[in-house]
Amino acid sequence: MHPFDTENGVRTSGIIPGRFLKTGHRHDRHSTAYFGVAPSVFHGLLRRWQKTKPCAPIEAFTFFDVGAGMGRAMLLASELPFKRVAGIELNPVLAAMARRNAAKWKVAGRAKSPMRVMCGDAAEFRFTEGPYVVFLFNPFGASVMRRLLERIADAFQDRPGQVDLLYVNHEQEHVFEQRRGFVRLYLGQVKRSRADAIADHRIMANQPDGEYAASNSEDCSIWRWEA
Repeated sequence: MHPFDTENGVRTSGIIPGRFLKTGHRHDRHSTAYFGVAPSVFHGLLRRWQKTKPCAPIEAFTFFDVGAGMGRAMLLASELPFKRVAGIELNPVLAAMARRNAAKWKVAGRAKSPMRVMCGDAAEFRFTEGPYVVFLFNPFGASVMRRLLERIADAFQDRPGQVDLLYVNHEQEHVFEQRRGFVRLYLGQVKRSRADAIADHRIMANQPDGEYAASNSEDCSIWRWEA
């Protein structure tokens, strides 16, 4: 178990391959795997985002976690003064776990922002008014990523600069590069802290099939919709 869970009384650890996340949805085959983002990577990427001169103060942004899983990124985001924190997860079991974690987080007084967990297809989400920062930890393959970017482009076509995307383990980076209207603001590796690296390596070492590997950093990028 990751120290984040033991220290905070939540459950966000472990790795679940995509083949075990079946829901009956047509996008099941595009799911990658569940793995909670390292807190140090999350905070490191958020710091880089804040240096990109977002269109508004953080208090005006909705933080939106695509493929929220058990909700670790949402919990971390809620400690910051976002206008609200939302997450969407296709798998109902993971979504239910994220809701339980969010409830514990609120009771513990850790949340500075209101949180909402939704179960559904991120490519069909309806974005409302106000700027968004969209967080992705390699949630799905290229086909669904294209649909999500099209959804964002349609929703923000008259709102340039009002949606930023923070992409961890950016396996579908080429999809962003092929889609006009998105501008890359950052590309590089964000390091794990020593504690996170030790914890994540231990989790990976306990995989039954050993199909995933842990490293001491994550390949990340930040994109902005400019139309």
